[in-house]
This record gives sequence, structure tokens and C-alpha cells, in this order.
Amino acid sequence: MSDSFEIFLACPPGLEPLLRDEAREAGFAAPACTPGGVTFRGGWPEVWRANLVLRGASRVLARIGEFRALHLAQLDKRARKMDWRAVLRADVPVKVEATCRKSRIYHAKAATQRVEGALEAAGIALGAEAELVLRVRIEDDLCTFSVDTSGALLHKRGFKTGTGKAPMRETLAALFLRGAGFDGSAPVVDPMCGSGTFVIEAAEMAMGLAPGRGRSFAFERLASFDADAWAAMRAAVTPRETPLVFHGSDRNEGAIANARENAARAGVDQIARFRHHAISDLSPPDGPKGLVIANPPYGGRIGNKKLLYGLYGSFGQVLKQRFAGWHVGVVTSEAGLARATGLKLEPGPVVDHGGIRVRLYQGRIAG
Repeated sequence: MSDSFEIFLACPPGLEPLLRDEAREAGFAAPACTPGGVTFRGGWPEVWRANLVLRGASRVLARIGEFRALHLAQLDKRARKMDWRAVLRADVPVKVEATCRKSRIYHAKAATQRVEGALEAAGIALGAEAELVLRVRIEDDLCTFSVDTSGALLHKRGFKTGTGKAPMRETLAALFLRGAGFDGSAPVVDPMCGSGTFVIEAAEMAMGLAPGRGRSFAFERLASFDADAWAAMRAAVTPRETPLVFHGSDRNEGAIANARENAARAGVDQIARFRHHAISDLSPPDGPKGLVIANPPYGGRIGNKKLLYGLYGSFGQVLKQRFAGWHVGVVTSEAGLARATGLKLEPGPVVDHGGIRVRLYQGRIAG
């Protein structure tokens, strides 16, 4: 296998440009948008670093090989010629997952069986429940092999154990923060903070904390893994001090308790502060103006539309009266709810959030 190969960063469709910008700013070479993610070229150290430092990627795939296959016998023969032991360890079971699209090989189960046979011939153990996954994509007769180097999805930072209803994934929150213009240099207020995801992500970004600092990854079980180099890479990402404070509030007292515990586990409780109160009691914190961002109830999350429109209207009134000059971001499923705020908000791309199609609406509060 070459020292340089294609690396794929997965993200929700529609948010690829935001992830591309994050990857570029993190120093990855020439990241490019592709449907459902971002690609760039690199080696195993870049795979490790992408898992460690990128906030918006949901998983990192290493594309370890590809070839044309027009029928199953050809797939079998060519798969057996691949140097599997250069990537996979004999003592670590692997699960194979295949998909077929617009190809003469159209039976995914049969394709899976052929690749499994090639792995067994190379002395690689198989496991139906294995944590290490080899993904096989056959599209337009091109067979591409990718190792999922992340394991558990990357929104599982390892710090948030307390959640409420419809929690937002950390990876999605990070991309929405970026989409609303946040770069770590201004305060953030979330008046419907739930378990604190927006506030904690913003605080971590301001402190320069690596999102993957508290968890393990699938790449640690690959033949290419170097434990000493990985330890040095993790140690090189050191936090920085920030004068900023990030604020969350919610009318649910249990949510606030969860948010405080989550912030403490993430190590940002000194700059991430949470209070129990209603939106009507919201006021801007002392210091510079920044971003108000919220993921209010919407669509399938609550039944009474009249209550929803009233909530959004009250939210907008509070912001217009007390947060003039601040930037605002609202994640919601309906343009009508965004309009109910009375704020001038521009819609972002449609994104899937827990099976509901939402957008980030963002703009600046007049005044």
C-alpha cells in the first residue's frame, strides 16, 4: 500500500463546504468536497490527526485500494492479490460491509462473501460483531476498499453522558457553529441549551481542545498503528487560555444539571456556565457581543403549532430588545418558524437531524 492514499471525512450532506474549510484550516492538504463528505490525500499520521482534531467529521475512512471488477470471479481473484496484512492484523477480527450501485456486480451479500474469502486466505479473522469495519463500495464497476478508522461515530467525544430529548450531535453542532460564523473568538449564548452541546463545543473550540482527546479509535487496532507516535501527537495538542465565557440556559432544571456535569467532564466548566431560567429572563452577558445560537423545539418534536409560533415569537422579541448587534443562529425544521422570530435570517442547506430535515437560519440582530 502507498504511503499516500485518499482519506474521506464523512459529514451530513449539505455541510461539506463547512467541513472542507475546517480541514483546510487544520492544515490538511487540498481538501475537496464530495457528496457526503470531504476528501484529501495523506498517510496514516493524517488519519490519526483527522480523528483527533476535526470537530465536524462524523467518521474518517482510509481508502486502502481499488480496482475494476465486472463479475464476482474477478472480484474474488483481485481481492486475493491485495496486501491485506499491510493494513489489517491477524489477531483483530474484521467485519465486511459491501454496497453495490450501478454495477454488473449487483448482489451485495455475494460481494461480501468474496471479500471475506480473500481476507480469510490472508489469515485475517472475521467477526460479525467486530468493531473494525472494512467497507466495500462497488459503483460503476469500480470496487473501492475503505477501512473505518474511527470506530464509534466521532460525535461520541466521551464526555457527554447526560442528555435530554432530541440531543444534537457534537459534530453537527460544531458545523452549525462554524456556519453561523463562530471561530472561537467571541462569546456564545444558548438560551435553550438542553445538555449544553453548543456551549461546550464553543468553549472547547475557544480553548483549542482536541475533540478526540478523551476516546479511543479503530485505527489503534490496525497494523500501521504506532503507539509512541500517536502519544506524541496527542500530547502536542495543548489547550490555550481564553478570556471568553460561554453561557447556556434552559427552563428544564434537569437539563441544566446535565449540562453542568457534561461541561465538567469535558474540562470547560470554568468558562461554560449554565443557569436555570426561561427565555423571558434572558439577558446578554457582560463583555463583547457574540453569537446567540439555539436548537428550539420544532416539527415532530412538539405537537401544538400555536405554542411553537408563540415560543419563536417571544424568542425573537427578547433578542431584538436585548441583543442588538449580536449574530444569531436558529436550527429549525420550518421556514415559518424561523420567520416567526421576526428576525432577518438567511437559510442554510437542508440537513438531516435525527430523521427530521432542518436548516440553520442565521443573521445579525439589528440595532
